[in-house]
Amino acid sequence: MKLRDIIKALDAELLVKLNDLDQEVTCAFGSDLISDILHCTQEKTLLLTGLTNPQVVRLSDMIDLYGIIFVRGKRPSPDLIKMAQERELPLISTMYTLYKSSGILYNLGLRSCKITHG
Repeated sequence: MKLRDIIKALDAELLVKLNDLDQEVTCAFGSDLISDILHCTQEKTLLLTGLTNPQVVRLSDMIDLYGIIFVRGKRPSPDLIKMAQERELPLISTMYTLYKSSGILYNLGLRSCKITHG
């Protein structure tokens, strides 16, 4: 699924501009717990979260992220947006809940990322 299609499906706003909105996204993971995100994702992932602290962008240094979708109308600070721009990490904001956003993307064929248990 392409980033541009995800933005449209979630009636979302792109907060960090990209040259390539046709980038293919193959899986997603939703969580508001950094520990779950760090220990669960095992492949390039689109993260859906309500977290807007700097640690969520720093995650992209530790795990491979396509981008971050902030749910529930959450908006990151200008400093966090700047951090994401430096990493060329797309940030997207939607008014939909984590549950609804995940359901929409799942129904459009975006699968869940592979996770570890433990």
